[in-house]
Amino acid sequence: MLRVSKARTLTEIRSIARSHTRTAINVLVGIMRSKDATPAARVSAANSILDRGWGKVAQPLQGGDDPLKIIHRIERVIVHPGDSSEKGAGS
Repeated sequence: MLRVSKARTLTEIRSIARSHTRTAINVLVGIMRSKDATPAARVSAANSILDRGWGKVAQPLQGGDDPLKIIHRIERVIVHPGDSSEKGAGS
């Protein structure tokens, strides 16, 4: 019973937040255009607007590891958690 109530509360919160989308975007645009706002605030507002309109930029993988090797390593840990050997990791 508690989960249903919690889910309903989250849904209501999302709905209320979304009802203020236009106002929030207008505030961000106002900050972005404001000559009185700090450069950091203007950049932050601009980034927030771009992220909401176009999505966040894909982040490259760090460390130069081959993505396929990383996937194999994750798979091995999930499927065979007791097997700590490197066999089957694509190396």
